[in-house]
Amino acid sequence: MMKTASVEVLEEAPVLSADPYGDIFYAGSAEAYNTAIQGALKVVTGFLQHTKKPFSGIKPDQLAQLFSTIDFDTPLPDYKSLLKEVEQLYVNHATAFHLPQYIAHLNCPVVIPALAAEVLVSAINSSQDTYDQSAGGTLMECKIIDWTGREIGYGTDCDGVFTAGGSQSNLMGLLLARDHYAMKHRGHNIKLLGLPEDAGRYRIFVSEKAHFSNQKNASLLGLGEQALVSIPADERFRMDATLLEAAIKKELEQGNIPIAVVATAGTTDFGNLDPLLAIGRLAAQYGLWYHIDAAYGCGLLLTEKYRYLLNGAELSDSITVDYHKSFFQPISSSAFIVKHKASLDIIRHHADYLNPEEQDYDELPAQINKTVTQSTRRFDALKLWFTLRLMGKEKLGEYTEVIIDTAEQAACLIETDPELELLSHSDLGVLVFRHKPSYVHSRDYDTFNQAIKKSLFFSGEVLLASTRVNGHFYLKFTILNPLTTITDIQNILTAIKVHGKDAHRQ
Repeated sequence: MMKTASVEVLEEAPVLSADPYGDIFYAGSAEAYNTAIQGALKVVTGFLQHTKKPFSGIKPDQLAQLFSTIDFDTPLPDYKSLLKEVEQLYVNHATAFHLPQYIAHLNCPVVIPALAAEVLVSAINSSQDTYDQSAGGTLMECKIIDWTGREIGYGTDCDGVFTAGGSQSNLMGLLLARDHYAMKHRGHNIKLLGLPEDAGRYRIFVSEKAHFSNQKNASLLGLGEQALVSIPADERFRMDATLLEAAIKKELEQGNIPIAVVATAGTTDFGNLDPLLAIGRLAAQYGLWYHIDAAYGCGLLLTEKYRYLLNGAELSDSITVDYHKSFFQPISSSAFIVKHKASLDIIRHHADYLNPEEQDYDELPAQINKTVTQSTRRFDALKLWFTLRLMGKEKLGEYTEVIIDTAEQAACLIETDPELELLSHSDLGVLVFRHKPSYVHSRDYDTFNQAIKKSLFFSGEVLLASTRVNGHFYLKFTILNPLTTITDIQNILTAIKVHGKDAHRQ
């Protein structure tokens, strides 16, 4: 006799709205999507029309108080309420990089075609790791990488991948340098076996003015910061090639193993380029991997007038390019490019569910084979695609030339002012200087200029950067906006002097 299974009666499901999935991006939510986008567009337009200063001047403790009533367990009723809240917490105090009075860090104003692309990138939400998740996006990214490689001077064998930024790209450059040396000279596969016994003697040569990511990356790669050999800079704060060769010879004499040299094409503090050609020749002479950090200086690829400053880049084995610094792209838009695509085989890892070993990657390309720290990855290349196809290289190059010319005018203006001290002219657009009026004693220059920067920041009037050179505090202009004129520079210098007098009185 069969037993009848008991059936548990479930509670009746709650009654849902007519469209329970109206917040998900799908065919039935087109109207809701348009409402949201139009609301956001209104906020952006307001930001452009009403923002007159680069910063509101709000202090962290004041801003933090606005967050005290936020309760994520209680959703807001509509987009109007949401956007109002975001305006109060973020937009009204966001740094306005597009204003000429923002002259601080390597943040460029962005071009409108790239912003249009962002709408597609976010909504369609392709992932760039494999062809079946992106299709045309994969080929578009590859096309832009090939174009950039040709502009650098690499041949048809170049390859690369978009990354999150310059620090990641520089990490990849040092990783390839490390693993390439171990494989070529020791037959040792670091990917499989870990660091070889002599890795503690590996040496990488960098300028004393190179980006701090070199220290971080050497540490992450297990070589330690001790692997870096700092090369003194010349009077323009560029790596001294003569001292580089002397340092290479010294390390060899001490029994250490030079494996790479990193040149900087556009230093963060001075905007100058190391002698790329001379460094490239030394790298070839001593068998070193040659990586160039052109995160900033890559904009020179766009201009005929100043392109010569990158002569020697074609000698490199790998290069970092930040389109979001010098191609007027929204964050993030960066790339790591190698002269020979086989170099990237070192970092390829296979997963049966994603990029199986038996797959024909000429037939079904997979960009995940070329990156080390990102699997799921945004289609950032589309922003640059929009930009190049609509504006063209020449127009972007004109912007770059205007910036460099304005920076040189600004340098001359500072240099001829008896109350200002300029440390160096710039190949690109970074000027380091300080205000030293006669009413301030030289021993007080550091605290005096610190007070000026702080006062300007919290007034919101002007945002400029700072740095230390030989232990002393200096102000810093980073000119990355083609809309910035020499009149704007004059006004900023006037503001510096006014705030200096106020600081001196206090």
